Amino acid sequence: MAVKGAGAVTPTKMASRIGAENGRAAQGVATRAALLATARDLFGTRGFAGTSLDDVVGGAGVTKGALYHHFRSKEDLFAAVYEQVQHEVSDQVVVEFLRPDPWEALRLGCKLWIDAHLDPVVQRIAMRDARAVLGWEAVRDVETRYGAVPLRGVLRRCIRTGVVRPLPLRPLALMLMGALTEACFYVADAEDPEQARAEADGLVTSMLTSLLSEPPAPAPPSGRGQRTPGPRPPRSATSTG
Repeated sequence: MAVKGAGAVTPTKMASRIGAENGRAAQGVATRAALLATARDLFGTRGFAGTSLDDVVGGAGVTKGALYHHFRSKEDLFAAVYEQVQHEVSDQVVVEFLRPDPWEALRLGCKLWIDAHLDPVVQRIAMRDARAVLGWEAVRDVETRYGAVPLRGVLRRCIRTGVVRPLPLRPLALMLMGALTEACFYVADAEDPEQARAEADGLVTSMLTSLLSEPPAPAPPSGRGQRTPGPRPPRSATSTG
């Protein structure tokens, strides 16, 4: 009769080990989430320079060793917070980009991109500190992934349906994203943000309208029932890759 060795792994021991490993993994996820949430709040209110790692670990209720297990430095933590912020903004904008009407999807998505960056926390992290802390190339990479790439998708729809003229897609998305970013900066730095927001909205609408395959329909003379100009139905759909 075979006798189990003292070091044999029984099903009970295996289940116990798996449970312990799962518990540690869940704890790690919870710790990282707490660090990101606390850092986001602090970076968004005090700024990068006004926030210390002691502030972060104290607010998150974890040790500094736990912080360094997940993030190499304060800059690394800020980079993760910045990407999280832009990811969340992108998720909101993509909902608009998926509207059935491609013109409305483009127009409202671009408007929401600006509006989302007027939130004080998003503005402080993404508009005021990100470039100084992370550098232009790192910020541009994040903006491209979470801004220009989804924008390219809705522009492709607009071109394929004949709403927008068949322009080179990649540079069009990058340049339009650059314009939206500058609009965010313009409003953020303005003495009168409400006036600046109205100016930015009008200019962005004018830029988008200039891309249309057909001139926009004239507005009603009385002003009643007036809506943002949209494209006339295209004569024929233009296909593009």
